[in-house]
Amino acid sequence: MNLGGGSGDDPSSSSVSQWSYSVSRRYQHLLDKSTPLVYHRWIGFVLVALIYSIRVFLLQGYYIITYGLGIYILQLFILFLSPQVDPEIQDLSDGPSLPTRGSDEFRPFVRRLPEFKFWYSVTKAFCFAFVLTFFSAFDVPVFWPILLFYWVVLFVSTMKRQIMHMVKYKYVPFSFGKQRYVGKKVASTDDTDNVAA
Repeated sequence: MNLGGGSGDDPSSSSVSQWSYSVSRRYQHLLDKSTPLVYHRWIGFVLVALIYSIRVFLLQGYYIITYGLGIYILQLFILFLSPQVDPEIQDLSDGPSLPTRGSDEFRPFVRRLPEFKFWYSVTKAFCFAFVLTFFSAFDVPVFWPILLFYWVVLFVSTMKRQIMHMVKYKYVPFSFGKQRYVGKKVASTDDTDNVAA
């Protein structure tokens, strides 16, 4: 420790950095504990989205922020539905590809954007958009039905392209309803009560 005071070791800046480090560790700890609580996290997200929606509805404004939020969510959703390694790019190389026949090796679907990161990014985006609704500079007057129409057209065209990609390369990004093999029993993912531990 430098007691001469020449190098700038300020005790107040040290305590602030220590406090911010402690807060960031606590925040990360809470995020780590929430990882297995999928339903609880998504219920929390629905509450955050509902609060934002009620605020925008009551203010009758901030439609540009909502439009930008919608485009960002659409981008995240496409990443969530996409495989980590795109089969189109893989076809150009000689690397391994998704199994297309029963004799091929099974490889589980790995998302480009995992569920936890998708939830975290969407929740942060809604919180950020909620904070922006407190600044009148972002309340640009627009005719909101046009923005809604643009977003619906963008959503339909993007999802059509994504679904055609899923059909072409024969992958399904969701695991509910699929059969799971546990020992000698076969169970669907919906029948978790019947699966032996």
